Amino acid sequence: MKTFITEDFLLTNPTARTLYHEWASGQPILDYHCHLPVAQIADNHRFANLFEIWLAGDHYKWRAMRTNGISEQYCTGDADDREKFLAYARTVPRTLRNPLYHWTHLELLRVFGIDDLLDEASAPAIWDRANECLAGDDFRVHALLERHQVSALCTTDDPVDDLAAHYLLSSQTGLKTRVYPTFRPDKALAVERPGEWNAWVDALEATSGKDCSHFDGFLSALEQRHTFFHEQGCRLSDHGLSVCPGRFANDRQAADIFESARGGIPARAEDGEAFAGHLMLYFGRLDFRRGWTKQLHLGAIRGNNSRLLRTLGPDTGFDSIGDWSQATALSRYLDALDSGNELPQTILYNLNPADNHVFATMIGNFQDGSVPGKLQFGSGWWFLDQKDGMEAQINTLSNLGLLSRFVGMLTDSRSFLSFPRHEYFRRILCNLLGADVERGELPRDMELLGGLVRDVCHENARQYFGLEVWDGQ
Repeated sequence: MKTFITEDFLLTNPTARTLYHEWASGQPILDYHCHLPVAQIADNHRFANLFEIWLAGDHYKWRAMRTNGISEQYCTGDADDREKFLAYARTVPRTLRNPLYHWTHLELLRVFGIDDLLDEASAPAIWDRANECLAGDDFRVHALLERHQVSALCTTDDPVDDLAAHYLLSSQTGLKTRVYPTFRPDKALAVERPGEWNAWVDALEATSGKDCSHFDGFLSALEQRHTFFHEQGCRLSDHGLSVCPGRFANDRQAADIFESARGGIPARAEDGEAFAGHLMLYFGRLDFRRGWTKQLHLGAIRGNNSRLLRTLGPDTGFDSIGDWSQATALSRYLDALDSGNELPQTILYNLNPADNHVFATMIGNFQDGSVPGKLQFGSGWWFLDQKDGMEAQINTLSNLGLLSRFVGMLTDSRSFLSFPRHEYFRRILCNLLGADVERGELPRDMELLGGLVRDVCHENARQYFGLEVWDGQ
């Protein structure tokens, strides 16, 4: 049976179709937050098979497979690649109305030209056809990036990373897509877990060449890495936090907490938050001085299943939405930076949909007229990057801010097949605008509406981040 992904997929009215086909579909992609492995970009990786490029590391698919009664052997276990793919294929018909059903068929169609529904019967032929494609040079990493018109992408990198793959990429003339690192210093905050924290600080010391036996040296090492990332083209930082710290240790208190943790003593919860708050202010000031954009991903409760976390490790599909109160602490953090006129461009991403209106109104408190959309309510993230979540984010931002200044979608993905998620978002955006026009709630002015679509799809992000991007030529 042929796929349901038609030319007008998700476009339910004539205006939406015009907006998408004439204004959105041809726009390049600026994927400013992803988790793609830089080494595979640098060596223009050729994928062995469909499992490697599509299923390896994809915790969205693993969660669905487990729910469908598929053994862990076929998710993260030792089954061979083809058997794992066949197990996913058996799951796909059970994902109706889950975004995986849309993404699966959109990716098969856009990347491989496969327009069959994936199920147990069609799986062997789809496996063979996709693998035949992957054997050719047209399906190596650089060609895939070019095919999707990825003008630039920003990976997610630990401060202790030597960025060797990024350095190699900067000297390659064949790759058209611009690739930039992103500074993600989450491990610097973990003084409540001194064992793993000390191991990370030791790595920071070795990478930076700074003495981290005392707090001033630790800060100096972090600044050295921030400078190094900037020299490699980095212009964004990122933080994944349950809640933004709302209390801030002073210099002496932060040094005491640091020294205790260096000695192997776990920080108490309140001291851990105060230390994290001190560092987050430090990182914010570094970002401001260098003209970076800060990203705050807030609200995930990670590693819920302790048994499987111990067995399989993090990022394997056992995280969910947390229900912490976000508003007060977030306000205090942004205000602390703004009070010193040191608040950088900032994007707020919430994982709990209950916080949509909180975040969308919070950004309005700190717009200062210096940059259009200086603070951004970020796109639907993780559990919210599906149709309902995207629509809710767009509608909330429209009601409480300026949709026209929104920097748009990202993949947040580890897979080189995920770029059609930008198409998914663009279709949803155009359909919402088209529906407003059909109801008489917006003017039927295609230049006005089309300009908004063009800007949200690519132009706003290009201007906001100030990155050099591939022009598509």
